[in-house]
Amino acid sequence: MSAAGVPLLLSKLRVASGTEAIVPSLLTWFEVIGYTVLLEPDIVLGKHQIGRSSYSDVVLYQRLYKALLHINPKKPDEAIAAAIHQITCLESSDLLENNHRFHKLLTDGVQVEYLYNEEIVHDKVWLIDTSNLLKNDWLTIHPLTVVEGSYAHCPDLVVFINGLPLAVIVSIQPNDQQATFKEGYQRIQTYIEQIPKLFSYNTFLVITYGNRARVGTLTSDWQEFLPWRTIDGEDFPAKGATELEVLIQGIFDKRRFLEQVLHLIVFKENGTSISKKLLRRPFCTTQYSKKSLHQGW
Repeated sequence: MSAAGVPLLLSKLRVASGTEAIVPSLLTWFEVIGYTVLLEPDIVLGKHQIGRSSYSDVVLYQRLYKALLHINPKKPDEAIAAAIHQITCLESSDLLENNHRFHKLLTDGVQVEYLYNEEIVHDKVWLIDTSNLLKNDWLTIHPLTVVEGSYAHCPDLVVFINGLPLAVIVSIQPNDQQATFKEGYQRIQTYIEQIPKLFSYNTFLVITYGNRARVGTLTSDWQEFLPWRTIDGEDFPAKGATELEVLIQGIFDKRRFLEQVLHLIVFKENGTSISKKLLRRPFCTTQYSKKSLHQGW
């Protein structure tokens, strides 16, 4: 695809995918919990610099580099560069293998080696700071245009932590009476198939429909996308709180988000296949019968 043909195609994609119909409260809640919220048109017009050189970039390299320097202040540039190389050069052609490998780097740190005083030093570079939340860079972009090969798509909202796209949110138009959550799930599957590099770094997938919301992972069936039930894991939400509000605050609150990334994501290898699960504590999700699940979608 030529660069000249991208803008027209993208404008058509945004209309077709309904990115302009995203619920304003979704963006508002991310602002409430302390994220920087940017609109892609402002980025394209140069009002905000995010360190993205083309639509094919899914990692924000400048933000990643600055964050890693901030989180690992005693590490030399060579160590930071080596860590970034490992993160951005996931070698497998299999998306889930790449995702699994990246998750290990995210949770266990990146093993690097570099020359210091004429000796080879073996060290670790950490991608997130769990002890000081302020050292991390919290950003959402609405929408985010991604071009891979001959495909171009505009996911409604992408959540970046330290320049890494850890969550993708798809929003179904609430004014479409025929729309269902399953439509959002199918859109996600299209994205995974056609722009897979965005999902090498993915932790959570979210589908919203008005003030309703569901969360799952890369390997979740559509029935496994479920609402989040409680914000703090102890108390039930206040009367009148929406599914969207509870899910955003319950999952994407900075402290809770890192806790879930570190402790509630589990990969299971079954022969040649990999499944990725979000461990759901009983108080975090609403339990439905199979019949009600089908009726609710």
